Amino acid sequence: MAPLLYAILILADLQAAPSERARQVVELLLAEKYTELHAAFSEQLKASLTLDALRTQVGPSLKQLGKLDSLGEATVQKSGNLDVVVLPARFELMTINIVVSLDPEGRVRGLFFRPRESEGARWQRPAYSQPDKFLERELSIGEGEWKLPGTLTLPRQAGRCPALVLVHGSGPQDRDETVGNHKVFKDLAEGLASRGIAVLRYEKRTRHHAARMAALSDLTVQQETIEDAVKAAELLRGMPEIDAAAVFVLGHSLGGYLMPRIVRQAPWLAGVIILAGNTRPLRELIVEQGEYLLSLEPTNERLKQQLERMREMAAEMRAIEEGKSAGRSLMGMPAAYIRDLKGYDPAAEMRQLQIAALILQGERDYQVRMKDFERWKQALAGRPNVTLKSYPSLNHLFAAGEGKSTPAEYQKPGHVAEEVIEDIARWIGERRALRRR
Repeated sequence: MAPLLYAILILADLQAAPSERARQVVELLLAEKYTELHAAFSEQLKASLTLDALRTQVGPSLKQLGKLDSLGEATVQKSGNLDVVVLPARFELMTINIVVSLDPEGRVRGLFFRPRESEGARWQRPAYSQPDKFLERELSIGEGEWKLPGTLTLPRQAGRCPALVLVHGSGPQDRDETVGNHKVFKDLAEGLASRGIAVLRYEKRTRHHAARMAALSDLTVQQETIEDAVKAAELLRGMPEIDAAAVFVLGHSLGGYLMPRIVRQAPWLAGVIILAGNTRPLRELIVEQGEYLLSLEPTNERLKQQLERMREMAAEMRAIEEGKSAGRSLMGMPAAYIRDLKGYDPAAEMRQLQIAALILQGERDYQVRMKDFERWKQALAGRPNVTLKSYPSLNHLFAAGEGKSTPAEYQKPGHVAEEVIEDIARWIGERRALRRR
C-alpha cells in the first residue's frame, strides 16, 4: 500500500535553525495559515503549488490524522546542498515523521508526511521456523552513498544452496517488512531457511536513506526499488555458499508489480515469485481501497473525506501521466515517478519474458485484489513454467483470517501462513531440479 506522503514546499524564518523552522512550518499548517505559507514560497514553488491546493488538499490531508498530541525531537541531515529535518509528530490517529528539506538560502524545498513505524512489532517466532537449521549474517547491499544494511539467513548444510532475495512493498519498509504486528519478510526468511533456502532481506532505500531520498525530485522506481533488488541478487550470485544457477527474487505488492523490470535487468535469474503483485496502476487501487474501507463503515465521515481525497489524487495522477499537469509530489511520488510508470502493464510485460514464475494471491486481500490476480492468469495462460495459486483465507500480508479483511487485522500478531512457505520452498526446489537436468 502506498505511504501517506503529501509534498508541500514552504519558506520558514530564514534566521531560525533548521529544526526550529520545521516546527514553525507545522504550526502554520496546523493553524491553517495557508496565505502566510503560500506567500513564503519561492517563485518557482508558487507555480507548482497553488494557494487553493494548499487549502483544499494539503491542509485537509493533515487534519485527517486528528489532533496533534506532540512533536518529538528533530534530527538534521545533509543531502548534497540541502539540510533535511526529520521531525516525529504524534497525532490522534497516526504517528508520522515530518521531513523538511531546506536549500542553501534557507528556503524550504519540501515537507513530507511519512508514517512512522511502531517500535518493535510483537513478533514471536512461528512454529515452522527451526532456528537450529540456519544462521544469520549481517552484510551490505551496494556500495557508496546508497549502501544498505541487510541480513542473510543461511541454512546450516553442506554444499551450495538455492537463494532468494526479498523485495518490499510500498513505503519506507524495514528489512523484515514490518506492518503493524506482522513481519512478513522475517517469517519468509526463517521459514524458507529452515527448508534449505538462503534468504537475503535488506532495509529499503527510502527508509535507510529517507532524508536524501525525500530530496530527490527525479525519483523513480529505478532508484527506489529496482537497483537494490538487482544488486542484492548479484551479491548472492557471487557467494561461495550459494548455487549461482539457483538465485530467485520474490516481490511483495509493489515489489511484485515491478518484477518484469527487475527481470529485464537480471535476466539470468532462475525464477521469480510474486506475492500480491498489482497489475493495475496505483491510481486505480487507491480509489478502490477507499471505497472498500467506506463500505465497512458507510456513515464514517472521515472515510468519506478520505475517499474523496483519493479520487482527487487519482485524477491528478492521470493528469500528470497525460502531460496535462506539471505535477507535484503525491503520496511520496514526484511527478517523475508517476510519469515513469505511464502505460506500465506488468502482466503484459511478463508475457514477453520467458522466466519461470510463481504468482500467489490472498483472496481476502483488499489492497491488491483478485482482479489483479486474474490479469496475471490471463496474460500467462498456457505457460508451463508459470504457477498461479490463490488462498481463500489469506490477506495482503498472507496471514490467515476470517470475514472481510480490515486495517485493524494488521495490528493483531500473525504470521505468513505455513502453506505459503511450503508452496514457495517446493516450487524453488522443483525449478532448481529442472535447471540441473
